[in-house]
Amino acid sequence: MPTISMFYGILILMYFYDDKKHKMPHIHAEYGEYTASIAIKDGTVLNGSLPSNKMKLVQAWIEIHKEDLLANWKLAVAGEPIFKIAPLR
Repeated sequence: MPTISMFYGILILMYFYDDKKHKMPHIHAEYGEYTASIAIKDGTVLNGSLPSNKMKLVQAWIEIHKEDLLANWKLAVAGEPIFKIAPLR
C-alpha cells in the first residue's frame, strides 16, 4: 500500500489491484484513527470517514491532482509502480 502523498498529518495511499470492491478509481486517506476511501472523480466518500476539516483538504487535493491520480490509478490496478504526488501546501 504505497503512500503517494502526505500533508497536514494525512496519509494518501493507493493500493495495487484495488478495483474490485469499489469498482471505480479511488484513494485511501488516513488521519490518526480515521480512514476513508474517496472517489477520484468527484471526491465522494465511498467508505469510512475523516474529520470534516481534513476531508475538505483531501477533496481539494484530489481536485488539484485529478489527472495525476487517474494516471496512478491505471498503473496501480495493473500492478505497476506508481509515483508520488505533491502534497497540499
